Amino acid sequence: MAKSGTDDAFAWPLVATQAWWLGVEASWVIGLRCARLAQGGDSANREAVRMVEEKWRAQVDLAAALATGRFGTDLSQVAGRTIDHYRQRVRANRSRLTRG
Repeated sequence: MAKSGTDDAFAWPLVATQAWWLGVEASWVIGLRCARLAQGGDSANREAVRMVEEKWRAQVDLAAALATGRFGTDLSQVAGRTIDHYRQRVRANRSRLTRG
């Protein structure tokens, strides 16, 4: 018996597409960050510290969301919202790193 909501046959291909886009965007950010780090200096140091702090914060925020059920109960819904949680941060970094 199929569950109601987003946990159906159409949900998982959407989750897979979201995950693929997250990978693409993360690859861009990795390249941009590597370029910034390779330049050295204060800018590179700030970027390295920011990167670690952002990863730590994203994980803490995700753990809180999962522990409180904020992302729902359907597996595909939780997976999609988890991916979106990271995509928002990756997208913000891409925007920041391409501005200058």
